[in-house]
Amino acid sequence: MNDPILQIQGLQTSFFTDDEEIPAVDHIDFHINEGEILGIVGESGCGKSVTSLSIMGLIPKPPGKIVGGKILYNGEDLCQASEKRMREIRGNDIAMIFQEPMTSLNPVFTIGNQLIEAIKIHNKNWSKKQAYNRAVEILKLVGLPRAEELMNEYPHQLSGGMRQRVMIAMAMVCNPKVLIADEPTTALDVTIQAQILGLMKKLNRDFNTAIMLITHDLGVVAEVCQRVIVMYSGKIVEEGDVRTIFKNPKHPYTAGLIKSIPDMRYKQERLYSIPGNVPKPGSIKQGCRFAARCEKAFEKCRIETPELYEVETGHKVRCFLHEQEV
Repeated sequence: MNDPILQIQGLQTSFFTDDEEIPAVDHIDFHINEGEILGIVGESGCGKSVTSLSIMGLIPKPPGKIVGGKILYNGEDLCQASEKRMREIRGNDIAMIFQEPMTSLNPVFTIGNQLIEAIKIHNKNWSKKQAYNRAVEILKLVGLPRAEELMNEYPHQLSGGMRQRVMIAMAMVCNPKVLIADEPTTALDVTIQAQILGLMKKLNRDFNTAIMLITHDLGVVAEVCQRVIVMYSGKIVEEGDVRTIFKNPKHPYTAGLIKSIPDMRYKQERLYSIPGNVPKPGSIKQGCRFAARCEKAFEKCRIETPELYEVETGHKVRCFLHEQEV
């Protein structure tokens, strides 16, 4: 087993209004091993993207702030790092693919300009020719044809799938050790989705890059991830290897997510959906945050907050139904 390259310990990230503190990520612990693909799943509003932005040091201040915990990259606590140090780490050691490439790429600069700038920020001694050659090389690596021509084109001239490949190229151009991908296949058709996921697996395999894949699509997780974390309302509710989670989900929320995946083998009159919505962050003051939507909830669930129980090696669940299994 490889050693953890990234460890999150007791992370708390909140957003502040004039009246209150709203916890978006609430005391979460997890790790990513070198060369591993870790999936983080959950509905919108569960804290997945806030977790990734916290790791990158990109939480908007104000109103957001990391109020507790540690983010350890190779033993270095990034919560204590200066902004100068974070600029060195971003892109060079830890890179991120954002959800919507059209809002992440600058519309007034060519693809080549943006790639060369990213390269020269972290390789100040490189000439423009060296940076240009590296940019063309990385565009070819991510499977983009006519790479030299693309260097002179603008984001609006590219299709959605091509823009997403450019974003992956920008993230990988300095060979980062950790790649965070926030919904990288959203709004792409299934053929392009498959190509992007195949590309990420290839990068992981060829460069031993650890990937943290944030998604709401459990099908994507089953396709590429080794381990998975399920988040709900700012907390981790289940964690384990992908095979175990899919075969034997312990938390009712995880079971509901899996049950809601359409199964082409059976004709269904109506697709399953979990009743209700994710609660507003900070709105539930006591009890399990999933209790109001849970078919198996009982009185204790509404009064006390369950711990994250390890029910078997590497498989953890935050649910009173499994309290006796520990």
